[in-house]
Amino acid sequence: MNPYLALPVLLFSVVFHECAHGIAAFRAGDPTAYRLGRITLNPIPHLDLFGSIILPFLLYISHAGFFIAWAKPVPVNPALFRNPRRDDLMVAVAGPLSNIVLAVLFALLGILFRFPVTEPSLAEGLGEVLFLVCYYGIGINLLLAFFNLIPVFPLDGSHILANLLPPDLEQRYRSLNRYGFAILLILIMTPVVDLFLAPARILQIAFVRIWLSFY
Repeated sequence: MNPYLALPVLLFSVVFHECAHGIAAFRAGDPTAYRLGRITLNPIPHLDLFGSIILPFLLYISHAGFFIAWAKPVPVNPALFRNPRRDDLMVAVAGPLSNIVLAVLFALLGILFRFPVTEPSLAEGLGEVLFLVCYYGIGINLLLAFFNLIPVFPLDGSHILANLLPPDLEQRYRSLNRYGFAILLILIMTPVVDLFLAPARILQIAFVRIWLSFY
């Protein structure tokens, strides 16, 4: 993996993910993220020291089997939602869904980039860069989508599962949130995380095969 191409794609993808949360919350009646300037593709307001910088760096130098990161969570006030249970679910779903949409868009851009550039001397180098950007865009966004679906706080999957549970079970489940970060670190450091990310890798292979069939 070329970090000089993969890291910008990763940064853009996690920022897009957080913007999707903010837009969904705004449409549900909560303007908190909008007022704090978090509905923006400018990466600076979204950067999280551990999730955006330290973790990706550690995964890269340790040659981990996957490459993941997250941005600073967009502030959300469920008390302002018109329908708190439904809207909290929709806000949570918006993040992973945005990454799946980006994966599809990168695949479509890859199809467009198969055409040669106007300057023959630049065709090979530029074509390779665009190819890799789109390839990373597909894989990174699928990993982000399925990583965030892991039902462990503070990931989106925990909010999705909580809102699908009966109220009594929901409260018990949410009481585990204080252990969420520790559980997440354990998952990341063990092969268990591969069980959650396996669908992303399968879909990536399928996406790339379909994508390359246009070349």
